[in-house]
Parts: sequence; structure tokens; C-alpha cells
Amino acid sequence: MTTPTVTASLDKATYNTGDTATLTVSYSDPDNKPLTVTVTVTDTAGNKSAPATVAAVIDPSTVNVTDSSGRAWAKASDSGAVAVFTATI
Repeated sequence: MTTPTVTASLDKATYNTGDTATLTVSYSDPDNKPLTVTVTVTDTAGNKSAPATVAAVIDPSTVNVTDSSGRAWAKASDSGAVAVFTATI
């Protein structure tokens, strides 16, 4: 098994009390396995439906943020490779 990787960056180097901080987290896990399932239905007469396809990720990663001040970080978005969090400083 491979170890997940992560990088994180804040939108500013300095904040004032009450500012909103935006934290961008880029991550990957080479052990995640994309999976595509295609289903076709055949009746007893041999008639077939059009194929239906669905995609999924097996063993998806999750990203959580905590800081030493106990601040609450809210997830604004997560594409599965880049997550964006915000918090009030």
C-alpha cells in the first residue's frame, strides 16, 4: 500500500481578527481504485437494453482540518483531489 500525499496553502500570510482564512488542500491516494460498472439487461427472448454505466471510487480519501486553536474549519468544496476550507480568524 502507498501512503497518501497532501499539500496545504493559506490564501494570506497574515490575518486580522475577524478575517476569513481560505485553506486549499491538494491530496492524492494512489491506492484509490476508480471503478466503472456497465449493466445490460437481457430478457428471455434475447432482447437487450441499452447499457447503463456508473462510476465510483473504491476506498475514497477524506480530508479533515483541525488547528491548534480549536477553530472550526468549514469545507467549501472537495473535488476528490482538491479541498477548500474556510475559517474565521
